[in-house]
Amino acid sequence: MPAWLFSQNTISIHVHNVPSEDGKINVAVYDSDETFLKFEGVVKTGSTQAHKGVVDLKIEDMPAGEYALAIFHDENGNDELDKNWLGIPTEKVAFSKGKMKTFGPPKYKECVFSVNSDFEIDIEL
Repeated sequence: MPAWLFSQNTISIHVHNVPSEDGKINVAVYDSDETFLKFEGVVKTGSTQAHKGVVDLKIEDMPAGEYALAIFHDENGNDELDKNWLGIPTEKVAFSKGKMKTFGPPKYKECVFSVNSDFEIDIEL
């Protein structure tokens, strides 16, 4: 078997435009279209204390593959993405590449990126 199958990589995430130091910045990593944005489909998660401006997170021990990220600013620290009565997020949300649309989030294929070594990504919240 090729050695790269066993290599573990780090995804370094730079989240820009964090509006405040309230709560946490949470990230979820997905690896398929079928499980994208489903709680049961999360491959890995990470979180860190929010602060205004740019927040950096690292997701470690990721095998080579294709992934998509969903990030949200959990301002009230309740570990949930708060939504209004229509199901629209009331906390800031971002994705690895795709943008939130008028009628919902982007698709997995719009957010996916390849990891073959350590990887850095900048995301606008």
